[in-house]
Amino acid sequence: MELYAPLLVLGGIGAAFVVVSMVAGAVAGPKRYNRAKLQAYECGIEPTPQPTGGGRFTVKYYLTAMLFIVFDIEIIFLYPWAVHFDELGLFGLIAMVLFLVNVSIAYAYEWRRGGLEWE
Repeated sequence: MELYAPLLVLGGIGAAFVVVSMVAGAVAGPKRYNRAKLQAYECGIEPTPQPTGGGRFTVKYYLTAMLFIVFDIEIIFLYPWAVHFDELGLFGLIAMVLFLVNVSIAYAYEWRRGGLEWE
């Protein structure tokens, strides 16, 4: 249990920070609400009414989300490799180079197809 004590302390500090921030914002924040403040704000553009079913998103949103997930997972695999770089030796280096080449080819392919351009 003593191995997990620092994690529990860190989690407790994080939870306390969240609670204190929320309470401080509610207590110290302004209470002058008006109709304009309660409306949705979309980067200075007037909000457009949504269809009753919630509307449909284009496939482009989902493709962009999938690309984000793929490259986010790539970064997640790079962290442990960087931490244990000395212990892995040449095998670890070759494996990571092959992994990065594979992901880079997919990235170049998607870039060439125009998947990263927002229309």
